[in-house]
Amino acid sequence: MNPTCVRVSVFYVHAEAVHIETRVPITTDEVRALLADAPGVELMDEREPGGYPTPVGDAAGNDAVFVGRIREDISHPNGLNLWIVSDNVRKGAALNSVQIAELLIESYL
Repeated sequence: MNPTCVRVSVFYVHAEAVHIETRVPITTDEVRALLADAPGVELMDEREPGGYPTPVGDAAGNDAVFVGRIREDISHPNGLNLWIVSDNVRKGAALNSVQIAELLIESYL
């Protein structure tokens, strides 16, 4: 995995360009299907203007992690690229703490 964090001029939200190399090939359709069923993930991957997530328009003020621009990486046969945005205060700090506590209570305490 080779993430690149992009700082944009908003008070909240992180954006990352993520490069993943898998052991065996996986298609972009398979990745989309996996992410579409992942809890807490919003898939926004349309090949049209506005068909990808943006920090201000989508992630700010939301609990979900938004994923889009899923494509094969031309530099590696098993590589994929994704664009990911999320509200770092809600998901990155507050909500993560609550979700971890809920998991601990449910499974371990």
